[in-house]
This record gives sequence, structure tokens and C-alpha cells, in this order.
Amino acid sequence: MNLFLLLIIVAIVLGIIGVAAHGLFYLLVIGVLVLVADLVYGATRFRRRRPRSPRVR
Repeated sequence: MNLFLLLIIVAIVLGIIGVAAHGLFYLLVIGVLVLVADLVYGATRFRRRRPRSPRVR
């Protein structure tokens, strides 16, 4: 969870710098790519966590 949130923050910061600074559009692109990769990572990680059903005896 910490890695997921850290990558979200990094993507937002890179996006803001890429938009604000003239000539650093590539940082916006890198931020978007980090965001997409993080969302894919989060989706696969949270999808695997399924609560176990209680055993019936």
C-alpha cells in the first residue's frame, strides 16, 4: 500500500512540474506513464487479495 501511494504522489508531482515548467513536457508524459503503471500494479495486487472463506466442519 505504501508503494502504491508513493507512486501516485510521484506521478502527480511529475505531472505538475511537466505542466508548469516550459519545455519539460516529457515529465508530464513520464508522470502519466508512472500513474498508469501504478494503477495496473494496484489492480493486480488488490485483485489477488480475496478473503478466505471460513472452513465448515
